[in-house]
Amino acid sequence: MHLLLVVAVALVDADSRVLIAQRPVHKALGGLWEFPGGKLESGERPEQALIRELDEELGIAVQEACLAPLTFASYGYPDMHLLMPLYICRRWEGQPQSREGQALKWVRPRALRDYPMPPADEPLIPALIDLLGP
Repeated sequence: MHLLLVVAVALVDADSRVLIAQRPVHKALGGLWEFPGGKLESGERPEQALIRELDEELGIAVQEACLAPLTFASYGYPDMHLLMPLYICRRWEGQPQSREGQALKWVRPRALRDYPMPPADEPLIPALIDLLGP
């Protein structure tokens, strides 16, 4: 079984809401909600991958100093093991917009449980509730 390293971010707005994106229906786990991010490319550090992914997916610019590690998920899928660090970010340039046709929502931390998420994302919710409140 191979290990897949992906990176995700909880973008937090001034009202302590978190941005989630809905996976396109044609992709694996399509229709589920997730934190923005993605796979690392060869030679990339997690922070570099997040900066690239946030530009590609949401059209926002993030400085590395604004990304703080929060927690991580480790989850065994049938065909791979996923390791996903979750960063938190409160400062960026631009307004997040869907560049890949995905739906976006700003959600209060406790309400994250109301959105079906991939199994690897669900264990990240308590850390956000602890940090940001309900």
